[in-house]
Amino acid sequence: MKRIFSGRVKTVIIIAFLLTVGLTVAASALNVDVPGIVVKSVLTPLRAGANAMITQAEHLYSYAFRYETLVAENAELKQTIADMQDDARAADALARENQRLRAVTEMQEQHEDFKLVDANVIGWNSSDWSSTYTINKDARSGIKVGQCVVTANQEVVGLITEVGVGYSVFKSVLDSSLEISATIASSGYNGMVQGGYATGQEDMLRMNYLPSNSVVRNNDQVVTAGSTVYPRDLVLGYVVDAGFDETGVAKFAILEPAADLGALEQVFVLTEFATE
Repeated sequence: MKRIFSGRVKTVIIIAFLLTVGLTVAASALNVDVPGIVVKSVLTPLRAGANAMITQAEHLYSYAFRYETLVAENAELKQTIADMQDDARAADALARENQRLRAVTEMQEQHEDFKLVDANVIGWNSSDWSSTYTINKDARSGIKVGQCVVTANQEVVGLITEVGVGYSVFKSVLDSSLEISATIASSGYNGMVQGGYATGQEDMLRMNYLPSNSVVRNNDQVVTAGSTVYPRDLVLGYVVDAGFDETGVAKFAILEPAADLGALEQVFVLTEFATE
């Protein structure tokens, strides 16, 4: 046991001696003292670790700064896109308004007897067999029950059925209870137009009571025949199909409404016109 201990002690002494000699030689070569070498030997790894930590911290700070910058730029970009979309919508609305004004001017040039009240659509209700719209004008503007409602392009969209305070309601041409005397413009055949509300044809009109020998073609224009409510030659729709009714005696035609009733923004109430 003593021999083993003695051997270990000798080994330690020899290693210490060699380290001392090595440090002494290194000190002589580098012109520094032995304690300096020891301190450098100990501090060098610590300094390297500290430098690595500082570098990593700098990287993390740089990443965080870039991330915040990207978040700010992304928010600014989203706002810019939203502003551009608002500008595009405003430009589209202005273009539609200008188009309507030109069309109304043309209509009044063609029909000097027409007295029109412009109104904005503020509500819409549709159910089986019924279709109505609410507008933002009332009796103070000269609106009365039973007046015709048209678009700027002289397309019939309905009939005033209610006048309240600050609003009026018109029944649209799609309402099955509304019947309008009409004519196929190209042939002169007469019939009655009303909302179809047949399955799969809820957005279509139906022209009934056409003569059994009438020739009906697709895309034929159907216009008002003229009455005390609807002036002559206002556009109702265009033929997309035809056939015989249940009796087999009379024909009917399916019409696509001339006006886009699902996108009504502004309409015109025809408060006065010269009847024939």
